Amino acid sequence: MSRPSGAGAGGQVSFKASCPDCRAGFELDAGALRLVIGGSRRTTFYSFTCPGCGAAVRKPAGERIVELLTGGGVSTLRSV
Repeated sequence: MSRPSGAGAGGQVSFKASCPDCRAGFELDAGALRLVIGGSRRTTFYSFTCPGCGAAVRKPAGERIVELLTGGGVSTLRSV
């Protein structure tokens, strides 16, 4: 996951991501990502479906990633 690439069509922010299964790189808008903030680093992650191969991808989200995603309007779920 990398820094948002700025506002695209309709003012939406897009994020660069990659798939560990097919190794494709792509951009996703905030609506294609989900962020789960858990009680620890192990339970805080973001997820998306790869547009190339359809794999369900789940990656850990450190503090910086959480800041980028929440600032970019990604839907967030807090779990305890």
